[in-house]
Amino acid sequence: MFVRRCLAAGLALALCFGAQAQDKKDTKDNPATKLLNRDIPRHKQFLKIVEKGEGDVIFLGDSITHGWEGQKKTWEDAFGAHKPVNLGIGGDQTGHVLWRITEGKEIAPLKPKLAVIMIGTNNTGAHSAEQIAGGIKAIIDELHKQKPEMKVLLLGVFPRASAPKDVTVVAADKLNPKIKAINDIIAKFADDKKVFYKDIGPKFLNAEGGLDRKVMPDLLHLSAEGYKIWGEAIKEDVAKLAK
Repeated sequence: MFVRRCLAAGLALALCFGAQAQDKKDTKDNPATKLLNRDIPRHKQFLKIVEKGEGDVIFLGDSITHGWEGQKKTWEDAFGAHKPVNLGIGGDQTGHVLWRITEGKEIAPLKPKLAVIMIGTNNTGAHSAEQIAGGIKAIIDELHKQKPEMKVLLLGVFPRASAPKDVTVVAADKLNPKIKAINDIIAKFADDKKVFYKDIGPKFLNAEGGLDRKVMPDLLHLSAEGYKIWGEAIKEDVAKLAK
């Protein structure tokens, strides 16, 4: 009996180490987890902002997050009570965000209660849905490595499409299918303890499931109306998770 228990324990331990080794290999071999240097003026600006150590909620992302800076009233109305810090940089892929929170030390001085993440759309041209999801998972893991008590509100990647400029509304079947594939994977990262997932993408679509330029003028970036939709969609989640 003792021998069998030891063998069982040994097998479980071996499986555990095997899984960890596989995870490390998958991360190492995943191009979406490769650190991409982002030592640019906006990053340097962030370092000056965060050195004060103020910010209960941080927003990490690409140009869509960056764009909040042009929507100050909507930003303040939705998140102002939580000392939010916008750490979005246009053009960022998952690897850029990983560099910024590791080598770039953008969150080191902060003690945030919550990180809101929406990233991955800029990876879609070069990486698979599985690779992009792996890059997002690596960001979450790094955040929790540095800030174990911090919660994460992971947003599904927003819908996007390609169409001629004279097309006002893009039909549902013309939306980029890779977005759904990414979101199907990353939804499983939520444990509803430290990581919470929310897909607000459908709120940007019309009744037929299509995408309107009134919400996304270039079928990727949000209009003022789009930012109002975003703010309304998550402000209660932010208030709850940032307590």
